[in-house]
Amino acid sequence: AAGITVPILPGIMPVTSFAAIRRMSGNTEIPAWLETLFEGLDERPGPRALVAAVAAADLCKRLYDGGVRDFHFYTLNKAEQTYAICQLLGLRPKENAA
Repeated sequence: AAGITVPILPGIMPVTSFAAIRRMSGNTEIPAWLETLFEGLDERPGPRALVAAVAAADLCKRLYDGGVRDFHFYTLNKAEQTYAICQLLGLRPKENAA
């Protein structure tokens, strides 16, 4: 309706620091359930990364159920986390045909 003729993809950025999410959100409201999910994890990078991967995979599933078929992942030099998200979504690397 706005005349946009190129695909618009949702950007998925797993939470690396909830304090950073607060700063980046500006005046946008952060859902209470998300804040609760990450409570106490800013100083615990291992558990935070696991929770972030599951939360991002859940978001992707919800978007997929709503008709979205393509996603852009912001890896922030944490490719392993994006790999884990893809694993949670059932996506696997294709075998090289030799």
